[in-house]
Parts: sequence; C-alpha cells; structure tokens
Amino acid sequence: MTNPRILCLGEILFDYLADQLGIPLEEVESWSPYPGGAPANVACALARLGTPAGFIGCVGEDKAGNQLVQVLEEVGVDSRGIQRHSTAPTRQVYVVRSEKGDRSFAGFGALDSSQFADAFLDPAKLPESLFNYGEFLVLGTLELAYPQTRAAIKKALQLAEQYDLKILVDINWRPMFWPDSGEAKPLIEELFKHVDFVKLTKEEAQLFFDTKDPGAIYHRLNSVEGVLVTDGDKGCHYCLNENEGYVPAFMMDVADTTGAGDGFVAGFVHQLCQKGLKSIATAESARDVVRYASAVGGLTSLKPGAIASQPTAAEVETFLAQVSVF
Repeated sequence: MTNPRILCLGEILFDYLADQLGIPLEEVESWSPYPGGAPANVACALARLGTPAGFIGCVGEDKAGNQLVQVLEEVGVDSRGIQRHSTAPTRQVYVVRSEKGDRSFAGFGALDSSQFADAFLDPAKLPESLFNYGEFLVLGTLELAYPQTRAAIKKALQLAEQYDLKILVDINWRPMFWPDSGEAKPLIEELFKHVDFVKLTKEEAQLFFDTKDPGAIYHRLNSVEGVLVTDGDKGCHYCLNENEGYVPAFMMDVADTTGAGDGFVAGFVHQLCQKGLKSIATAESARDVVRYASAVGGLTSLKPGAIASQPTAAEVETFLAQVSVF
C-alpha cells in the first residue's frame, strides 16, 4: 500500500441536500444523501487528482459509517486512520440550496451537534506511522468544538511537528457545529500559531482578522507561508511567500457549490506536492498554483454532492487548456 502524502483530519458525514431548490427548510419535501465533510472531501479530491491521501476521523458502527468508509476506499483514500464509535452515530447534516445552487446548513436532525461519532476521535489511537511518511496535514476547525476531538487535533499537531509535516487549515466556519460558539474564536486563533497555510473565505477573514486582505493577514500572523482568501464566484485573493495576487473565478454552470472550497484546497495542496514549495517562490508560479486550485473548485460545482463531482488531474488539465489565460 502506498503511504499517503497528505493526511486530512476531521469530520466525515452525509450531507442531506434538499431536492427542491430555493425554498426554506420547512417546505422541503425530500432529501438526497451525499457523502461529505470538508476534510474527507479534500482527501477524496486529492486521491482523484493522483496525490495519495489518508483520512483520520471517527464514524459510528452503523450503516452510514460503513457506507462512508467504502466511499473513501473506492476513491482510493487510505482508511487506516478511521476509528469506529460503538454508540455514537455517524453525523448527518441537512443542507438547503438556493436557485443558483448555493447551500446553507439547516441542522442535524433530532440529535445535538456533540452527539455524533466524529466528536469522539481518540487521540491515543491516531496512527503515528502515517505521520512518519506524510508531507502535509490538512485540518478544518469544526472539530475543535468537541473536547475529545480537540485533544486529538492537539496530538496531531504535535506529530506533524515531530515528523516535519506542513500544516494547512481551512477555517470552514459553521457556528451550528459549536455547542458554545463563544469558545470558537480563541481556539481557532490558537490553532493559527501552528499552521503554515491558511485558507478562509472573505467573510471568515473579516470575522477573524477584520480585513479581507490576505497580505495583511499574512503579515499579522507572521509565521505562515501562505494565506488564501476565497470569495465564491468572485475569485481568490492570496499572499503566498509574500507574492500577492488575485485570480478571478472561472465561469461555471453551477449545480451545487457543496465541496467547491474543499476542491480548491485539494487542488492547492496537490500542486504543492507535485511541484514542491518552489511553486510559490515567484509571482507567476504562485498565480498558476491558485489558478489550478480555482479550476478544481469550479469543476467540483458542476454536479450535486461534494465527492461525486470531483475532477481527475486529466480533466483539470483539459479544462485549463481550453479556457483563456488570465
């Protein structure tokens, strides 16, 4: 078995997407389940692009957990880091969508956010051997909301430092995941001290830094190698190794934006793995990396669901060859 170059730690779940677009939660008549969870989406997108990836997280000993593990393995994601919880169920999230395909989270059904299996990732069971071979650790921030998984993240950061992995965090701010959202900001700000790359939306940049300028965030953090600030169909501003720039979004016939940001993260990390950190050493090469990441994110939005729509490297290259250079 090829050891994963990228480790993605966090939640894996089923997104229940509303079949009817543009209506509120109470009026939705039916839902369709799609595998999701940002770190799992990134791992799958990396595998599709050809970069070996592993997922670390916890699912229930239930049908949904079995199905999600099967999805990861079918895509080619290393599943040695998956734990199973004997009583807590695999997480499900309900998602309503606008007429344009933009999604908003609508709850967890009958259970409290802290009752799902991913809230109970055991730090003592993290697969240290995978860190020995890894190059990147990709994290979100949702799992900081739960004490046990928060401890697992702390352990993962220690292992990443021990084995010299680069760390990328995607803020992925979702207040509904936090039993006490007031705890979020100091915990996330503490995480910033340990990471090398930060990806966040324009709204998240304003929330945590009072600016959407990636250069200002880069210099304020003073310890990172790159900051990426995405703004949906308006593109991405970035500061990578002090190279600042902007890449507009590609025009896409969007079906569903779920997982588009995760595709962007996967495309970015994939490029760093393929080309090394020298790929962000110049203004031109840094822009090419962000352009590639934007293509992966855009192509992910063409079909419903975060994983089923992810492109292969060949599909990304074909797309980029067909669009105008900007």
